Amino acid sequence: MKFATKAIHAGQEPDPTTGAIMTPIYQTSTYVQAGPGKHKGFEYSRTHNPTRKALENNLASIEDGKYGLCFGSGMAATDCIVKLLKPGDEVVSTNDLYGGTYRMFTKIFANYGIKFHFIPMAKPGDVEKYVNKNTKLIWVETPTNPMLNIIDIKAMARIAKKAKALLAVDNTFASPYLQQPLNLGADIVMHSVTKYLGGHSDVVMGAIVCKDDKLAEQLYFIQNSCGAVPSPHDCFLVLRGIKTLHIRMERHCENGEKVARYLVSNSKVANVYWPGLPTHSNHEIAKAQMKGFGGMMSFTLKDDKMATAHKVLSKFKVFSLAESLGGVESLCGHPASMTHASIPKEERMKTGVTDSLIRLSVGIEDADDLIEDLKQALA
Repeated sequence: MKFATKAIHAGQEPDPTTGAIMTPIYQTSTYVQAGPGKHKGFEYSRTHNPTRKALENNLASIEDGKYGLCFGSGMAATDCIVKLLKPGDEVVSTNDLYGGTYRMFTKIFANYGIKFHFIPMAKPGDVEKYVNKNTKLIWVETPTNPMLNIIDIKAMARIAKKAKALLAVDNTFASPYLQQPLNLGADIVMHSVTKYLGGHSDVVMGAIVCKDDKLAEQLYFIQNSCGAVPSPHDCFLVLRGIKTLHIRMERHCENGEKVARYLVSNSKVANVYWPGLPTHSNHEIAKAQMKGFGGMMSFTLKDDKMATAHKVLSKFKVFSLAESLGGVESLCGHPASMTHASIPKEERMKTGVTDSLIRLSVGIEDADDLIEDLKQALA
């Protein structure tokens, strides 16, 4: 079954009672049993819920996985993955990653005896230097947030397999439509469902997809035990959003290319970070592992001052200044003072998150209007 068909139908059946084509919102906390232990697969909604189960099955299908798990946020999904580890374990992570992930790793789990290494991952050889007998997890974002670096998933999978470690890939920026890490050797895929999967800026949710039976059993145990699950209503909204994922992503990619090429031509812009540009350092890897290059990009100004960036951001009329990304509407943000403010300045500067860096989530509006908005904001 092809992606577009799976996006619309996978994991979903007409409601057996009414024939409703849309999965109902099973807004219930518990389920009546015919006798102790005699139930129809559902006992309590923290453990299982029919609406959530339909979404989890759908996500597993579109990621070419076997098991899907949904959580109350992307951070809750990340939290579940790290809980597979124990004190003394080590994690090798990209140094260019979402600030919330960095904060969780360093401020929460480091306190429990888990050691984290944050390193550039553009060159696989650099990663191998940090892998040792205690390495149990390699954490990858690709494309990364906010520098849009591309990491070779197949190469990371080879390193992880050799070390007998897990490879987890945050696939939020790409979405399953543009990239399927499990098919490239990853063990776990994580999504902030809030972003492209939901697609309409009206849900906060996270998800994990995997193929391995034993790993899935461990993750489901943590999901149920810790209880960070989403509501049935939110699951319904995401099921609806995924039905147009393939169409939306095509438009995000189309608009992204037009906006990126305009930014390259603008005299006020110093650098443009978008994996679809031939000048991107890992453009060839992006071509090999992605179906398209997406609508996320960042750029810096020649006048590399925070005040200058703030001035540009204040002038936008179509782009909205807001955190998050991946919705149908275009958003702009200032990573240094917003999404990555939790990362110390000296650390963010090492990865290229300078004071003038502006991140764009290019939506599905008319590209000409987006370019005109950029023109007037940068003038």
